[in-house]
Amino acid sequence: MTKLVLFGTGDIARLAHHYFATDSEHEVVAFTVDGAYVRGDTFRGLPLVAFEHVVERYPPADHAMFVALSYAQMNGLRAAKYHAARQLGYRLVSYVSSRCTNLASGPFGDNCFILEDNTIQPFVEIGNDVTLWSGNHIGHDARIGDHVFIASHVVVSGHVEIGESCFLGVNATLRNSIVIAPHTLVGAGATIMADTVEHGVYLAPRATLSARRSDEVKL
Repeated sequence: MTKLVLFGTGDIARLAHHYFATDSEHEVVAFTVDGAYVRGDTFRGLPLVAFEHVVERYPPADHAMFVALSYAQMNGLRAAKYHAARQLGYRLVSYVSSRCTNLASGPFGDNCFILEDNTIQPFVEIGNDVTLWSGNHIGHDARIGDHVFIASHVVVSGHVEIGESCFLGVNATLRNSIVIAPHTLVGAGATIMADTVEHGVYLAPRATLSARRSDEVKL
């Protein structure tokens, strides 16, 4: 059983603690954040230590780490802490839910967070530090680069290539055989039918408020 330190004290860290504790062979023994953000000595009943001192308390020779951060700054904050942890010598572990349908033959990268009800078809490649929230479809032969966050119920069709540091919002749909350029932001509900441009932002039309009241609409 690997002793594991989680970086973060937000919702994702709280969820990561639950998933690792209930559905993995890893034992979470502590949390860490940058010293400026330490609030108290414990988090979720476990020691909370400043990242600047984590090596002293939990040396990388005996502990692994998981960076449990969100998509802030287009995944840039998570990527920065990922690299910082590796530079300190920590092995970064991944979590893949036992309730994920994983038919890919090869291993995924490190520091991945792949939750329940994802369907990952054969020949999919997933890089380092990738989050797949629950309920996505990742089609065959898709390739996902490093530091990507895919929210829930996204459809990634076959042979799609997703570059590094992308964000795909809830219910986005990507047609087959296209390239999502690095640092692309795809908003909730957007349908992407062609290659994107680097740093592009693609948003679906938003719902509008009707002049009629709900009790005036015949259902």
